[in-house]
Parts: sequence; structure tokens; C-alpha cells
Amino acid sequence: MTIFITLAGLVASLALLPLVGTTGLAMRNSVQEFQNLPADLTQVPLPQQSVMTDIHGTQIAVLYAQDRIEVPLDQISPIMQQALISIEDQRFLQHSGIDIRGTLRALISTSSGSQVQGGSTITQQYVKQILLTAATTKAEQQAATAVSIARKIREARYAIGLENKLSKKQILQGYLNIAYFGAGSYGVEVAARRYFSVHANELSLTQAATLAGLVQNPSRYDPTRFPDIATSRRNQVLDAMAHAGYITQSQADASKQVLMKDDLKPSTIPNGCTTSVAPYFCDYVINTILTDPTFGATADEREQLLNIGGLTIKTTLDFKAQDAAQKAANNQIPPTDASQKAVGITMVRPGTGEIVAMAENRTWGRSGAGQTTVNYNVPVADHGTVGFQAGSTFKIFTMAAAFKQGWNPFEVLPAPATKTFKDFIECESGAAYPPYTVHNSTSSGAFNMLSGAAYSVNTYFVGLEEKIGLCGPPAMAKAAGLKQGNGEDLKAYPCFTLGCFDVTTLGMANAVATFSAHGIHCNPISIASITDRNNDSLKVPLSNCTRTIDLQVADSVTAVLAGVIDGPIPGRTGQKMYFGRPAAGKTGTTDNSAAVWFVGYTPDLAAAVWVGDPRGGQQYPMQNVTINGQFYSNVFGSLMPGPVWREAMKGALADTPPTAWNLTTLNGLNPGGVGNDTGIHKGKCAGLTGTELATCKAASKKTKPSASAAASSQPAPTSTP
Repeated sequence: MTIFITLAGLVASLALLPLVGTTGLAMRNSVQEFQNLPADLTQVPLPQQSVMTDIHGTQIAVLYAQDRIEVPLDQISPIMQQALISIEDQRFLQHSGIDIRGTLRALISTSSGSQVQGGSTITQQYVKQILLTAATTKAEQQAATAVSIARKIREARYAIGLENKLSKKQILQGYLNIAYFGAGSYGVEVAARRYFSVHANELSLTQAATLAGLVQNPSRYDPTRFPDIATSRRNQVLDAMAHAGYITQSQADASKQVLMKDDLKPSTIPNGCTTSVAPYFCDYVINTILTDPTFGATADEREQLLNIGGLTIKTTLDFKAQDAAQKAANNQIPPTDASQKAVGITMVRPGTGEIVAMAENRTWGRSGAGQTTVNYNVPVADHGTVGFQAGSTFKIFTMAAAFKQGWNPFEVLPAPATKTFKDFIECESGAAYPPYTVHNSTSSGAFNMLSGAAYSVNTYFVGLEEKIGLCGPPAMAKAAGLKQGNGEDLKAYPCFTLGCFDVTTLGMANAVATFSAHGIHCNPISIASITDRNNDSLKVPLSNCTRTIDLQVADSVTAVLAGVIDGPIPGRTGQKMYFGRPAAGKTGTTDNSAAVWFVGYTPDLAAAVWVGDPRGGQQYPMQNVTINGQFYSNVFGSLMPGPVWREAMKGALADTPPTAWNLTTLNGLNPGGVGNDTGIHKGKCAGLTGTELATCKAASKKTKPSASAAASSQPAPTSTP
């Protein structure tokens, strides 16, 4: 009895539907009450692939929430169109959106307790898929897929409205692009590539029949998993095509003899950063899109932008530089090296903020040797780390602060092997700091700024920091754009100049790029441009380059750091990093070699390299360790990160002519100390240059210094870290 009551209600409901459902196309335009289709139903953008490229257009990743490539109907094989109509809706070209006979059959099945099935026209199925695609809430998603008669009635009403707005060709094109064909394939173009490695306009009869059979139950009829069941379903489609008159029965019977394995040529279309040639940079770009308000006011808007896709994301990455950086990192420490030590490198183009390379000696993955999804080069907020102590690379900012205060780089300071500093004053309150004891790991004696930098003398730079005060160095680091890996500003502590704060290679590369650009700081950017599916340009974050450091201050720092690589002082810490063009740089080694660094730049490119142990540098220091088959009692900044920097920079700039320094410096400083004798000199000649130095040396030959004076100024034997 219940069944008959239900059917009576259904028949009454269907009676409200226009008769055009059974009488053909002639009357459909006369039915106004069923044209109340939601205004945006025909304007719902289908999720598509997005493509990420490097700055030159080389593809580095394919991204999608739904793997789909929309194609027009004339790029879909006619036999594919016929196969789909034959098996899904043979009266598609005659009805006006609904098929009463098929719908009644499905409703009777539903009323008897069976699952809602069959009876839906291609137009109704298209409506269902559009509603599901347009759903933005869980309730809307449930309504679009609910097993209910109400959903069927709604789809029927919308189908009639859709037929009044679109032609049959437009509906068929839309359906073939929106339908799910299994194995992550949305739309017929991707499905053709996925199963047969052909385009949709190249499908054969048997291939088209196989795809048409999939839409009813993509998992059950997957030919790569269940070839026998898929073959049976394909043959049903072939018979349906013969029944519809698209092919003859003899053609259908002959096609049934084709083995499924002979048709199949499966291929995998990569998705996301996991298969990218630059996975960590790719992830950084995606995180930028998901978090930067430039791409939407809310997190949901930004996520929707990526999910809908159809974007061409041109990044700032230069594949040549990326390849050089990756090879340099892997060559120094292979990803699966038993030491588990890691290398991270970031390269930035000065004056632009463009990140041109970001690599680490790891492969993307959550388990297994040499795998991680953590980006060692970026802050926590960008799926990275809190950073790593950068050691003596922070001496760069102490130099800059000293130059800003007018410090004479040739002034000599005593720098004994060990010294306790008692005159540090808290930057803001003026309170005295407790005594701070520092040890040298390279040379000791009396140094000026150039020789102190060349040998990276700790007691010289802490003494310099004490004289100029604690406020200046952190302020210079901030002006260069540097923050801690946790996003906080750097603090004014006595240990600042020795790099006691955790920072990232991205932060350090961008900071030294500021000095390379003569004091012009740019926000780091990873996206050059984005165009949508209509080739319209979207707004992207800007680098906002501005002067933050005085020209002469920045250039004077460069002149000193150039001497570290290509200067006159033998045994300088950066001498092995010279690669045939003007360059400036600084080594960094933390206490107990918990982390080792090299940062440097040319006029064209800046880079920072970190080497350490992501499990914790203090617990797993770069000491007494075998790396890549070689034992090291102690690793310094010049020993591993320096060579990585040199190899990466050399490869990245291989086709770029050397650019000369064009500096405006203080106190007559020249790049690399050219024209200045910046070595360590004994006694009263320390820090003198040119004619004054020659005069002093001549006088010194006549007057032998006292033993105590000689002892206080003579440097200890130099070791090259």
C-alpha cells in the first residue's frame, strides 16, 4: 500500500513538470515556470589543473584538486560522444532535459526500497555534477548527493531550465568535461591520457566505449584494476552503440575481440609538489598563495583559488640555478648519507627580492632515509623550522653598524685568544651586562676590521661591538630584513655578533642581497606573475624595494667581505670560495660546530648555505663525524657550506658575464682590499696602509719593539676554518 501511495505522490509531482519532457523540443520554450534556474548554475568554474613554472616558463609542477583539462567539443572524438550518449542517454538529442519513462522506472525502484538509480538524463547528471562542484558547505554537498526523491525532482526541474539556456552541444561538452572517470581523472581529456596516453580527440572505438562505461561506476569498471569486468562493461557500451545506430552490430562484435590489455597504456600525471623538481620551493609558493591576503581576504577564498585552478603560476625560480644548488647540496652530503647531516641553500637576486633557488639534500617524503617534508630553508610559518644559529656570519651586521657610526676600518683593536668583556651596556635600559668571556678559534693578536674579518676573529668583533654599543648591530640586521626563524626580531645581546640566534638561509640570503644591492632591501618574493584560465593577470605580492641602509655603509661592508674571498691576506677564511669573479662573503661556525654556514654574494646573486643536523645541532654537532665517507674531527664554515656555495654560485652564473663591483665606500676602502695592505702588522704599524705603512716599517727596522709589545701584538698561528 505504501508503495502505491508514494507512487501516487510522485506521479502528481511529475505532472507539474512540463510536457516537453515527453513531447520533444518544440514546446520547451513555452514553459516559463521551469526556467528559474539559479543564475550561477551555468557559470560554475570547473576545477582544473594549475601549472607552476620557473621564470623562463619551464614547468616545475602540476597542481590540482581535481585532475581536469577542459577541452571544447571539437577536441573530443565524435565516437566518444556517441558512446556516452548510447550508454547513458540514447534519447539525449530528443528530450528537453528529462525522460519521463526512465525517471518513472528509477522512482519505482526507489519506492520499493532500492537505491535511486538509472533514469537520469545526461542533462540531469550534468546538473548534479554542477551542484556538487558549486557546493561550498557540507550541507550543500550532502544535498547534491542525497539519495532522495526530492533531489531527483530538483535535478529534473533544473535540467529543464538548463536546456533552455544551453544547446545540446554545450551540455554534452560540459558533461564530458565534468564527469569523473576514476583513477583521479576528471573530464574525458585527462581520462584519455590516464588510461590510454592519448588525447580525447584520438580515442579509438574500443577506448571510447571503455571510458563511456566508466562513468556509471568508475571504481568497479576500472580497466587497470579489473580488466575482465571492464571488458564486459565495454562490450555493453558497444552493443548500445549498435542499438542506437552509431555503429553496426558487426562492428560491435569485431571490436569485442580487442583485448583490454592491447588498448591500455596507463600513464600517471604528476600532482603537487611531491613530484616537482623543486618540491620545497614549490611548497613555499603554495603556502604563500594560501596565506598572503593578496590572493584573498580569507583563508577559504585563497584555498578556493587554488582548488578551482586553471592558473599559470610563473615563479621567480631559475631552473639552472636550482639545478646547480641541488647538485651542490647532494654532492657535499648525499641525501641518504649515514651521518644524517643536512644542507640547505637559498639564492636571491639582489635588487629584486626574487628567490631563484631553494634546495636541500633531501627528497620529499614522510618516511625513509633522506626524506622529509620540512623545508630547512624557511621559517616555521612557511612549513620550515625555527632556524639555526648562524655563527660569525652575524659579524656582517656589526661591521655595518660600526660603519654607520663612522668607525675607521683601519683602527686596530687588541684581540687576544681569550678575553672577558665587562663594559657591555643593555641597549634600552642602560644596565650593565654580566662579564662575557669569548674565545678565538682562528687567530689572535691585533687586528683592524679587514684582517679581523679575513680571519673571523671573535674577540676583535665582540670588542668592536662593545665599543659601538649593542643597539646598532640588531638594527642593521633588521634593516636588511632579517628576523629569527620563529618570526621574532633579533635581540641586542653581547653574543649577537657571534650569531647566537636561529635564522634561516632565506633570511640570510635576502639580508646579504641587501648589501649587494648597495643598501636597497627587497621583500623576498617567489611569484613573478599569475594568470587565470581566461589569461587574466592576478595581483601578486610585491618586493617593495626601498633603501634601508646607507649607500656608503652597505658598500663599505661589501669591500671588507670581498677581502674575505679575494683579498691580499693569506689564510683568509673565504679564500677557497673564489670562482673567478668579484664576490664577497663570510663564514660562520657556531660553538662546538653545532651549525656551520657560508653566506656570500656577487653583484648579480646572493646565497646562504647552512650545514648541520636537523635533529639538533647541540646534540649532534659537526664534530667527530664521518660524512660522505670522510672523517672530520671538526667542520667549519669554510669546509662544507663554503664549497656548496661556490659550486652552486658557479653553476647558477655560468652564462652570466662577471660584473665588477661599483662601490661608493668610506675611508677609501677598495673591494677585496686592493690598494690596501690589510694584513696583520706588529706594534705601532698595525692598521696603517700605503705610504704610511712603508714609512712605519722603515722606522721599525731602526727601532726594535720591546718584547712585551711584540708579544701583545703578534698573532697566533692561523688555522683556516
